[in-house]
Amino acid sequence: MIDKNKKIEYIEEKALLVGVITQQQSEDDVREYLDELAFLAETAGAVTHGRFTQKVEYPNPKTFVGKGKLEEIRRYVKSNSIDLVIFDDELSPSQLRNIERELEVKILDRSGLILDIFASRAQTSHARTQVELAQYQYLLPRLTKMWTHLDRQKGGIGMRGPGETEIETDRRIIGDKISLLKKKLEKIDKQKFTQRQNRGKMVRVALVGYTNVGKSTILNLLGKEKVFAENKLFATLDTTVRKIVFQNIPFLLADTVGFIRKLPHQLVESFKSTLDEVREADLLLHVVDISHPAFEDHFNTVNETLKEIEAIDKPTILVFNKIDAFSYIKKDEDDLTPVLRENISLEELKNTWMNRMNEDNCIFISAHERLNIEELREKMYAQVKKIHITRFPYNDFLYQNYEEQ
Repeated sequence: MIDKNKKIEYIEEKALLVGVITQQQSEDDVREYLDELAFLAETAGAVTHGRFTQKVEYPNPKTFVGKGKLEEIRRYVKSNSIDLVIFDDELSPSQLRNIERELEVKILDRSGLILDIFASRAQTSHARTQVELAQYQYLLPRLTKMWTHLDRQKGGIGMRGPGETEIETDRRIIGDKISLLKKKLEKIDKQKFTQRQNRGKMVRVALVGYTNVGKSTILNLLGKEKVFAENKLFATLDTTVRKIVFQNIPFLLADTVGFIRKLPHQLVESFKSTLDEVREADLLLHVVDISHPAFEDHFNTVNETLKEIEAIDKPTILVFNKIDAFSYIKKDEDDLTPVLRENISLEELKNTWMNRMNEDNCIFISAHERLNIEELREKMYAQVKKIHITRFPYNDFLYQNYEEQ
């Protein structure tokens, strides 16, 4: 594949995934995290050729995994011509150097992989500046032994972004670049703030959710406009805002960047300005992929991020998407083994913690198959109208007459 902007040739790389089972991460958790890591690798353009896990009390401070496991990985890398080894957790600079010395191939951690995907997805000046700032902040403590990672001629996963020559990776110059990018971001943020202020008192609704849950697809359905959407992680980086009119009430609907577990700290910091759309929204549509086995964890991850940006208490409609893809394995009546998540039907799920959700704030849809979209519009209209008439109370009588006609 050729990146037309950078003129760098990318070839499909063979990747190996590595994770550890600890007291904080069970075997099931790690299996799920590695599934997600494989999806991230696929999004970046790699093909996963194997996985390694090790049960440890805590990650080895020198090599993340034990010496024996690292040797096992080294043999697999050599015999299978692996190009890239990706670790599911963030590696310290010393771990990165030690592992690279032992395996003699390119090493990435989860943070580096996510940053690479963001670099390839950023389209606007705002997004590119945010990603570049995050990459330099990630790079700064990892300058030693990083020259091979920054060779612009090699290309490939982990090579996109602000890579420079050996001289330019001097700490002072990197620090200067970070300062300049922060100033540039401040200027862009002021422009964005002015744009938001110019929208006046119009009701603002923001789509939030884990990455790849269908937010952009929902925006396309509600707004009847084409916004880029695909079945890959982080298809959307830039906030997209559309003016929408339901019956007689106009409002603004914003599609925001998806959240993910173990999101690099540098990205959280640099993308906080993008999340201003969420902070300043009057209503949130929290979209959840109910067909995903870990949808409850995804739900909690998003809520934790909303708490961080002080947006958790906003009026929210919980939208469970992809009901068309939901599946379960029905247990036999004489099967006495514990009931697992995969044994619970959709109707049974609705009667669990979801049953405690206010009926007006919860809906099950399929954006792909357009199931229950009209019901979603009705719920949104009711919530938007409630907010709208508090700002324009003199319009309430007109709205009542409009609805009666």
